[in-house]
Amino acid sequence: MTQAAPEFWNTVYDNDTAPWVIGEPQRAIVDLERDGWIRGRVLDPGAGAGEHTILLTRLGYDALGVDLSPSAIDYARRNAAAHDAPAARFRVADMVRAGEDPEYAAELGEFDTIVDSALFHVFLDDPTRRASYVKALHTLCKPGGLVHILSLSDAEPGFGPRISDTLIRESFTTGWHLESLRPSTYRGRVTSVLPDEDRATINPNPDGTVDVAAWLTRLRRL
Repeated sequence: MTQAAPEFWNTVYDNDTAPWVIGEPQRAIVDLERDGWIRGRVLDPGAGAGEHTILLTRLGYDALGVDLSPSAIDYARRNAAAHDAPAARFRVADMVRAGEDPEYAAELGEFDTIVDSALFHVFLDDPTRRASYVKALHTLCKPGGLVHILSLSDAEPGFGPRISDTLIRESFTTGWHLESLRPSTYRGRVTSVLPDEDRATINPNPDGTVDVAAWLTRLRRL
């Protein structure tokens, strides 16, 4: 879905109609951890249902999930309780504000690794807020730390805000070293909030999930 007001995000979590809530972590993020690309204190911006914060907490990481939506954070905390992960930590936070207000960012602290699953692409049509978000990532990531971004790709039809690899490259220049940008896959599900034009372009799996093209980006903070 594209950028929206907090009320929209609250509604999709309250009604359990968020297309990105699939009841499990994204495979690309699971593989990142397996391959040793996650370390230290971890931030999960746009945590949503909390699947990645829960995963990383259960694996022993000091992970914090943040989301603009209070309903998302409530959902994530219930999810953590259901998955016997009481140590998983979540808080309401505005990542755009963190890029504009140093004192606000300081309240969140610094992180060795940031794992963005499907947040960066919501700023597709808003370059000003996208720049603030990128600044927040730079502020919150320790020098030498890694930022991983899993975002929907424009390489083929799908759903939601699909971005180009060019946009990713152009958004992360000064202060960043782009180590990797490669095709990946993002799993969502078909719900009532998907526009008809998106539904017409996707072929759901039997369980109602859908696998679409994505980019997996690895950036090192200089």
